[in-house]
Amino acid sequence: MLSIAQLQSVADEIQSARDGTRQLQPFSARLPGFDLGAAYAAAALGHQARLARGERPVGRKLGFTNPDMWDLHGVRAPVWAWLYEDSVSQLTSGSAVCSLSRFAEPRIEPEIVFGLRATPPARADEAALLACIEWVAHGFEIVQSHFPGWRFEAADTVVDQALHGTLLIGAPLSPAALGPDPATALRDFRVELCCDGAPRETGQGSNVLGSPLAALGHLVELLAGEPSAPALQPGDIVTTGTLTTALPVRPGERWSTALRGIALPGLEVEFKP
Repeated sequence: MLSIAQLQSVADEIQSARDGTRQLQPFSARLPGFDLGAAYAAAALGHQARLARGERPVGRKLGFTNPDMWDLHGVRAPVWAWLYEDSVSQLTSGSAVCSLSRFAEPRIEPEIVFGLRATPPARADEAALLACIEWVAHGFEIVQSHFPGWRFEAADTVVDQALHGTLLIGAPLSPAALGPDPATALRDFRVELCCDGAPRETGQGSNVLGSPLAALGHLVELLAGEPSAPALQPGDIVTTGTLTTALPVRPGERWSTALRGIALPGLEVEFKP
């Protein structure tokens, strides 16, 4: 078991790497006993430090809800992290410009984002989860790795804010506006991800643990199993994980999505240095 001093050192080191856009050797490779429990404890210390600096939490993110990512990165289960106001943007149109200068080895992830009206209950079915959702949106999460070559263990990603860089949120719609059967639409819709007009990958709602709603339910269970983690609250934003694999992005590229089978519009983002 790691000491509080060791956990604090981990929290301080990863925050310094994030602030300086620097990479470092994974903690799992150099710190015996650095497992998921230790990582969440260190992340909690980092969260308290961010609150003390005046940062405002606005929700949570899920990472590795798409099993297609597991073998690529040696991960076997989803993880979660806090979202803060300064890295979440609600877009006023369907396009955005994003600078990559503050991110380490950035990649793009098309996702489904929820805004909550109520705290989801444990072991809720799809109807109960939908009743807790105020709005649904399509978003781009720009993820990053402070561990070179995207080589890490799951515990390393937990302490690195589940690899979060920034979240760009498109137009929000009420669940009822998604289609005649919102739960089915969220499970079965398809997304095409393009770079400079050329298709790069396709995905679908079922890629994230069977459905973004299932991913939300899984997050509720993850939080319930961690005594130090507050439950989701009304007004929270939850981003449910990538619908495709996470693809590298570079300055000068323009990425876009088209969604089919759901009323959500696609997005476009242009990357700058």
